[in-house]
This record gives sequence, C-alpha cells and structure tokens, in this order.
Amino acid sequence: MDDYPLIADHGLIGDLQTAALVTTDGSIDWFCAPRFDSPSVFGALLDHRRGGRYRIRPSVDAFSSQQMYLPDTAILITRFLTPEGIGEIIDFMPVSGKVATDQHRLVRLVRCVRGRMTFDVDVPPCALLAVNVAVYVPLAV
Repeated sequence: MDDYPLIADHGLIGDLQTAALVTTDGSIDWFCAPRFDSPSVFGALLDHRRGGRYRIRPSVDAFSSQQMYLPDTAILITRFLTPEGIGEIIDFMPVSGKVATDQHRLVRLVRCVRGRMTFDVDVPPCALLAVNVAVYVPLAV
C-alpha cells in the first residue's frame, strides 16, 4: 500500500460535470470523463500499475511539495521545492457552460518560479481504458 498516496494528499479540480484528483507529487491519478459516473481515464488511485495517470513532477528524486487553491477558485497549485529552485503546476478544468457536454478540458500549466527546475512528464496509458482520449503534452515548457 506504500505506492498509494493518502486521500489527504490529493487536491480536487473540476468543471461542474466531472472532476480529477491531483496528488501532491503532481499526478492526476483519478479522472472520469465525460461525467462522474463514466469509466476512468486515469485510475492509478485504484490500481497504480494498470490504472493510468498523468504525472508531471520535478526530475530530481528529492523534493518537498505543497498544494493550495487560488482564493475563491477551484484552481489548484502544486508547488515543488528543491535546493535548486521552486516550481509549480497550476491545474484547473474550465467550465464549458450551462449545458451538459462530452467535451472537457483538463489544463496543466507548468512553471519555474525561482531558480532552476526541470520536470518529467509521464502519461502511461490506462490498461483498463474504455473510452478514447486525446492527451496533448507540449514539448516545450
């Protein structure tokens, strides 16, 4: 069970139709689309080997992290601290309007706030995936 973060080590982002859980190490390990009761796109929360995830984290092994929300929003900031620098991932899901839709966006912004930091991106597919999903990962940050 050591491979599974505590539920307290997750932040929640959503767009009023579905939601995702983001760990303090930068991994989206639970996301169902297009609605809460849909099959999971990322399900490492339940099966870390076959469930799939979308992880962005510092390239170094030793770091500390903390999560916070921008005041009065559902915009989650995961901040990473290393001796070389401070980096952040800003996660949110824009609300698409008042009408239910199957189109959802999961936005992840990565930036170095101070010093230097490189990030690793890991998007292993979900072996249990029952829906088609396009994941866009920009090459330059």
